[in-house]
Amino acid sequence: MAEKLKIKLSIANRVYPLTIDAHQEEGLRKAAKNIELMIKQFEQSYSVRDKQDVLAMCALQFASQVEQQSIDKTNVNSHIEEKLKNLNELLDSFLVSQRS
Repeated sequence: MAEKLKIKLSIANRVYPLTIDAHQEEGLRKAAKNIELMIKQFEQSYSVRDKQDVLAMCALQFASQVEQQSIDKTNVNSHIEEKLKNLNELLDSFLVSQRS
């Protein structure tokens, strides 16, 4: 059974206690650090009245990155599928010509 860890992450001046699997710790700590960095960037770039607004912008930024990666992956997969289809057709043509 996986070892459980109790950790505390600080995000936007709030501490969040979590119980996690040991293998998740590094990813969660990096994510919290990235959120903190993004909060500082938004606060420096825009006049922000409320942490809620900054956190909403962080969530939007991260969600849009995930969606864009999904879109990019789909486009790459379509491109690869098309190339494989063309290659398969070339191989089929070659094999047919060799039988004749």
